[in-house]
Amino acid sequence: MSRRAAIIVLDGLGIGQAHDADAYGDTGSDTLGNTLRASGGLRLPHLEALGLGNCATLAGVPSVAAPTAAWGTCQPVGAGKDSTTGHWEICGLPLEHPFPTYPGGFPPELVAEFASRTGRGVIGNKAASGTAILDELGEEHRRTGAWIVYTSADSVFQVAAHQEVVPLEELYAACQAARDLLRPPHGVSRVIARPFVGSPGAWTRTAHRKDFSSPPPGPTLLDRLADRHVPRLGIGKVDDLFAGRNIASVHAATNTEGYHLICSALEAMPRGLIFANILEFDQSWGHRNDVTGFLGGLHELDRALPGMLGRVREEDLVIFTADHGNDPTTPSTDHSRERVPLLVYGPRVRPVALGERATFADIGQTVAEYLGAAPLDAGRSFLGEILDG
Repeated sequence: MSRRAAIIVLDGLGIGQAHDADAYGDTGSDTLGNTLRASGGLRLPHLEALGLGNCATLAGVPSVAAPTAAWGTCQPVGAGKDSTTGHWEICGLPLEHPFPTYPGGFPPELVAEFASRTGRGVIGNKAASGTAILDELGEEHRRTGAWIVYTSADSVFQVAAHQEVVPLEELYAACQAARDLLRPPHGVSRVIARPFVGSPGAWTRTAHRKDFSSPPPGPTLLDRLADRHVPRLGIGKVDDLFAGRNIASVHAATNTEGYHLICSALEAMPRGLIFANILEFDQSWGHRNDVTGFLGGLHELDRALPGMLGRVREEDLVIFTADHGNDPTTPSTDHSRERVPLLVYGPRVRPVALGERATFADIGQTVAEYLGAAPLDAGRSFLGEILDG
């Protein structure tokens, strides 16, 4: 079978508050809608042609009578609003209970055990912005060699270290030690190595970030495809989000690099799944409330679309979606509980309205059916609604 599918996750590009946004403190969050309203309306002709404006009311991006893609939105059904839970739900594994979070810092006994296992002290141990905590503690770390440990509104245990103070391999080994330590009930979603360089006032996080994730607690689309020997290629941090299980990834430091890698994969991969995470809407702009950067990213995505879609073959199914929101117009700098867009493109795809899907897992279920894998435990396939013939 020469069929290919691509799931392109625009990390953080939510399209309006979810049905239960109030339970997460995210009432009013609408990443794409609010950002476009803040711009006064943005012309995005290629996204418009696909049908992005048919998914929701968007300033500057009207609905079109004859979109080139099937369109809709997906509601989150699983607990949580981070990248791990979003990607797992896309792949048919919504979580019943959220990962634990630590807004007041981690328990002292955990931090003490981490320090004992790694042979260095710990400073920080609080929720903080990754750039702000370097401004606060970077020089003390450089002077003492103590780990900077911090978290966020997400379920993460982050360890920052200056690359001239702590070799990368030591930092990675420390994060693996933390991963081994952080088991239920303290089973955080991800331990993240955050290496940086520079000096006070000019700290810079490097591209050597590494995530140490909890493995999925049940079968995912990737497992089902592996069972049928269907090839799987990750682009971006997808392997990190699935603890490397049945997926290998080529990492990308920017959206531009991610788009180039998608184009290369569409040129070269003969069959199977391309699973991409496009990170800067979340990492670079959403978390920093950078509306201007976010708008520039939307322009860049729109310009990249012809190059990607021009490489699509007759038997291809290309799905654009997201994993959560990260509204740069709200006071929060954290993820938001939102619906996500759903655009499905391919030469055989009927450009029909897919409505509001009950779960992100409909995406994985559709891809599983299209690529000949066993059904997933969650989700309802929309393949029969879109496939022409």
